[in-house]
Amino acid sequence: MDGTGGSSRKRLFIGLIGGTCALVCAFLVLLWVVPYVGLRNLHPAAPWVLGAVIGVLLLLVLWASLGLLLSIVMPRPLPLAGRVRGVTVKLLLPLMSLLGRALGFSKEDIHTSFIKVNNELVLRELGRFAPDKILLLMPHCLQNSRCDMRLTYDIDNCKRCGLCPITGLLDLRDRYGVHLAIATGGTIARRIVVQKRPAIIIAVACYRDLSSGIQDTYPLPVFGVLNERPKGPCLDTTVPVERLEEALQRFLKK
Repeated sequence: MDGTGGSSRKRLFIGLIGGTCALVCAFLVLLWVVPYVGLRNLHPAAPWVLGAVIGVLLLLVLWASLGLLLSIVMPRPLPLAGRVRGVTVKLLLPLMSLLGRALGFSKEDIHTSFIKVNNELVLRELGRFAPDKILLLMPHCLQNSRCDMRLTYDIDNCKRCGLCPITGLLDLRDRYGVHLAIATGGTIARRIVVQKRPAIIIAVACYRDLSSGIQDTYPLPVFGVLNERPKGPCLDTTVPVERLEEALQRFLKK
């Protein structure tokens, strides 16, 4: 089960992580080498003190990168898997984006690879939850653009006409007893999360909004499912309801 699909995206992520780790380590080494002569004039031990600090930072970067790579390739979650996911979300994604763009990869490829790996880490890290601890968080662009109903504050205003995926999502909510909400942006999404207090979010959005949402809600885990955009971004998008149901069945208590 996966919200994004494609093993090539995982390989891209692993390659960018390795490259990012190498660049950060090289930068830290330069911080020590370049001022070496000047620091020695201040105090004979100054270069070695700086070298010790940089050495600790090097070990931390290598530990975080190695832990992340092992978490990706190992069949079972490692100890401190949540911390590894945090390093990925908060530190490595921005650096990976810069490196990936410099190498000619598109933002969509980079962020989609991040979402895929995040999903795998969430799947390995988490168990199962009661229905009231699961939130299905949907973007407003799933709603038919010609519909006059306001669903952001009360999704039950939907008339279930079947012209957009909201009907199928309401059926999922009613069948499994989970929370379902629609957000028009990050502020409303954060308010919904505060109100519902879920243990996990299954979110649907484009690659850009999913990546930023995963970052904003950490340490709350988010399993991301990319929407489909047959008419372009932010207009009458769709999502395979069966993919969401598959994710629900994975996280729901039997």
